[in-house]
Amino acid sequence: MSPEILAPAGDFTSLSAAVNAGADAVYFGLETFNMRAGSGVNFKLSDLPEIARICGRVKRYLALNAIMFEDEIDKIERIIVAAKPFVDAFIVSDWGVISLCRRHGVEIHVSTQMSTSNSLAVEFLKSQGASRVVLARECTLAEVKRMVEKTGIEIECFVHGAQCVAESGRCLMSHDAFGKSACRGECRQPCRRRYKVQAVDLYTDREGNPVHESETAFIVEPHTILSAKDLCSIGFVDRLMDAGIASFKIEGRARNANYVKTCVECYRRAVDAVEADRAGAPGRRYTKELVDELTAKLETVFHREFSKGLFYGRPGGDQLADSEDSLATTVKRHVGIVVDYFLKAQIAQVQIQDHEIRPGDELQIHGPTTGVVELVLGEMRRDDETPSIGEKGTWVTFKAPRCRVGDKVFFVEHRA
Repeated sequence: MSPEILAPAGDFTSLSAAVNAGADAVYFGLETFNMRAGSGVNFKLSDLPEIARICGRVKRYLALNAIMFEDEIDKIERIIVAAKPFVDAFIVSDWGVISLCRRHGVEIHVSTQMSTSNSLAVEFLKSQGASRVVLARECTLAEVKRMVEKTGIEIECFVHGAQCVAESGRCLMSHDAFGKSACRGECRQPCRRRYKVQAVDLYTDREGNPVHESETAFIVEPHTILSAKDLCSIGFVDRLMDAGIASFKIEGRARNANYVKTCVECYRRAVDAVEADRAGAPGRRYTKELVDELTAKLETVFHREFSKGLFYGRPGGDQLADSEDSLATTVKRHVGIVVDYFLKAQIAQVQIQDHEIRPGDELQIHGPTTGVVELVLGEMRRDDETPSIGEKGTWVTFKAPRCRVGDKVFFVEHRA
């Protein structure tokens, strides 16, 4: 059975991008009670009918995987009741929330936040009504395969995106430093920063001469010591499929729509290539050349250094990132907005606000219904003129895929 490609969605543009790119399912949060509650990338309860309309047959999973406090029980129960007609499953990690889900007969997917890492735990969760378990990210591929074989329940694993240095993301650093709990979706990510060791006392010898100045400090090298590398599984998708994983989960509800589109397209192509090989179609499709091509494509969007995560062993120094910043090989520059679209002629009129454009430039158009569309800019027109540069403060028209008034236009800059 083909694994599900499960995409993150933080807004309608990302949602449409995921659906258009070939995702089988999407996961998202509402304004609270999820692991991205503090990031501003959530929908409202009133958005659920529109989410269902856009998704069509694409499955919809609602994240309710933060811990629940006593005075929140009624509020979460109301969310479950209101969301039930519009979602296919709830992603949960709190036993109280599981109890509420069982009370209302909704499907339960146990979040990675529960740190499930053995078959006994999976079996117990199955007995408590779970139809799927998202395993702890610390599990090796061999362990995942054994759990699939022993339990007979759907197993979901993260295959791409950011990883937390803490056990399945259960970290107290943000809480201790800022009073913002990672377990409540408010993480400020102090782990992603570089640190220094600094003397706080002034040491002197017996004669009172300074031995160590309190200003002495050392930047901790060579790693950003608490920041894990990103996971990229594109090079061993066939082995993930061999393990029997039911759902390939892409991390990134806080990422932009182009990240979502790119990741979904790459994993869709990889899975389809493996399936074509196994169906006996002539020629091999999941090749090193394809993996290299897809890896290069994944490198164009936000990422830190890539790793295989912990699928092939427990963490070591090679799992830590050397860079604080994204290593994406492309960056988007805001051009302007679509002010009109002529459907029959497939022509967009764009008001240029920030970045000038020229024929031959690579552009993207983002919108809540459009998702993300890409094009190489051809001839531009302005009334009877054919300008060679679309300058800031002007408007131009050009041939473009279907888009909508209000969509944002971006220039794609390739980094050296």
